[in-house]
Amino acid sequence: MSTISETGPTEPSEDRQTAAHKRRLDHSIFDAEIHGQALNLQYLRRILSWVRPHRRLAGISIGFVLLASLLGVLMPVIITRVVIDGVIMGNPDASMPDFGMNDLNAWVMQTTGLEQVYAACVLFGLFTALCHGFYHAHRVTFAETVLKSLRDMRLDLFRHLEMRPSSFYDKVAVGRVMTRVTNDIQALFELLMGVGMLIGEFVPFFIALTMMFAIDVELTLWLLLAIPFFGVITYFFRQFTRRVYRLIRTTVSQLNQNLQENLSGMQVVQLSNREEHNASVYGEINATNRKHELRAIYVETTYGAFTDNIINLALAVIIWVGGGNALQSAISLGSVILFTQFIDMFIRPIRALGQQYNILFRAMASAERVFQALDWHEQIREPEHPASFEGRVAGKLEFRNMTFGYDPEQPVLHDVSFTVAPGEKLAVVGPTGSGKSTLIRLLGRFYDFADGTLFLDDIDLNQIPSLEVRRRVGVVLQDFHIFSGSVLDNITLGDESISRERAIEAAHLVNAHHFIEVLPAQYDEPLVERGQNLSQGQRQLLAFARVLAADPEILVLDEATASIDTETEQLIQQALHTLMEQRTCILIAHRLQTIAEADRILVLKHGAVKELGTHDELMAERGVYYTLNQLQFQDVTLKPDQA
Repeated sequence: MSTISETGPTEPSEDRQTAAHKRRLDHSIFDAEIHGQALNLQYLRRILSWVRPHRRLAGISIGFVLLASLLGVLMPVIITRVVIDGVIMGNPDASMPDFGMNDLNAWVMQTTGLEQVYAACVLFGLFTALCHGFYHAHRVTFAETVLKSLRDMRLDLFRHLEMRPSSFYDKVAVGRVMTRVTNDIQALFELLMGVGMLIGEFVPFFIALTMMFAIDVELTLWLLLAIPFFGVITYFFRQFTRRVYRLIRTTVSQLNQNLQENLSGMQVVQLSNREEHNASVYGEINATNRKHELRAIYVETTYGAFTDNIINLALAVIIWVGGGNALQSAISLGSVILFTQFIDMFIRPIRALGQQYNILFRAMASAERVFQALDWHEQIREPEHPASFEGRVAGKLEFRNMTFGYDPEQPVLHDVSFTVAPGEKLAVVGPTGSGKSTLIRLLGRFYDFADGTLFLDDIDLNQIPSLEVRRRVGVVLQDFHIFSGSVLDNITLGDESISRERAIEAAHLVNAHHFIEVLPAQYDEPLVERGQNLSQGQRQLLAFARVLAADPEILVLDEATASIDTETEQLIQQALHTLMEQRTCILIAHRLQTIAEADRILVLKHGAVKELGTHDELMAERGVYYTLNQLQFQDVTLKPDQA
């Protein structure tokens, strides 16, 4: 068996094939729980690569926040330097900086004819409206930037996952993969929105800091002493809450899992009288969750009280130092009050950074999961020099000494060899686990296999692109899938080369038109998830129409009538007689009716070919096929002397 795949993009391209042969992939990383990771700048750079195409919109958003922050810092200047110092105290003190607000207020007075205090009110109201308007524009444009970036990331991730082979999904839980596309992308959204919030907090912080140094260096340095102390305390608080919130998430996950298990198995629960026991188990998990939630509330409450005390301490410093300087006329009263207005701008960014701390580390874990999936390049081997076909293929198939296993150490097929002539109808039978469905998966190029073991029209299937193979081989699986969308959408599957008329013709051929035409919207009737508004037989007929609309040269029916009632099966049998003409057909079934028209029958057992011939020839041999036929093709475990 050949496994051409690799674990990530870090290997040189010329070494990937060799490396993939030397080791097996560790799919268990998709099941590993990642609660939080240290700050990883490489992840941040990669996330920003999806933001880069929208950098113009991001730049506009930053421009809005700069304008909003500047206005937000100047608003207290109007109150303190213009109103308090200029109007109330009657001493503007030209030696103290007012950042042009007195001159601007004078211009408003001259333009409107208002008195000084009323002009200041107009100016303050205008700044307030503009400030909130710019902040709103910043939030909207930044959110749009983030949403567009993550939309692109989610689409890239979805496309990447669609290209992973069946071998990948055999080993990785689908729920884990879905989490990366949904929950983990949402965590990155919270991270980037948090970055936008921090920008909105730190920009006014630095503008205010610049103004404070311009007014009074000594008082500003006193206030700066509080920031390292506040930052250290915030760091230790968030380290503790990180552990608490991790325990909360774990218990919530356990609650959801326990609830899902009990609700999905409610019949077994009630038949076994386990209601009280299950309630007790759920109660224990719930009590643990409650304990951790209370701890989180206690910690957050303590942190909030600590923050309030820091703000009060900063106010005390301003009153002590600034008040003393004001009494000595070293600083104006308005400037002292301005410092009290800037306290919130000092403390709020640190507090916001602390709030984003846990989000940041959770997002790093989500980023690791997303990039695990994006960097997983396991794929079906495609030929370097692909073979091409002109027109339709004849449909000759040949398995030549095929040995294959989903796990290389546990082969499912053992030295399988047989040939299907063009237009021949071959039935494949055998007990469960004999390898029947594996043959179909290999024909569809869902897995890699050794060169020179499977041929189409005498061309090695590994030399034909997988998309070309799947266009030539039409498969109707026992477990078929119906997508949300209209009936017509489920026949064409978005293939623009299949016209509406061709799809309807295919439905006629498989007798699906009879039930479709009585639907309210007929071929435009919307189907719910998995086609639950259709019967089992109707969904099966729709699956037949889907394959036939594609008009493949080779038709494979994998127990396609196993779940259909007798009346519907008769409709299908009528269609099959016409559909199998001039097509190479492989029929896998347990029912005698399904293989009645087969030219030959292949009997598999334990992954090896046991018998091959016509119905009469195999019945005369009185071997495996004879035993299966006598037992009406039910799955059985045969005795060694019957093999």
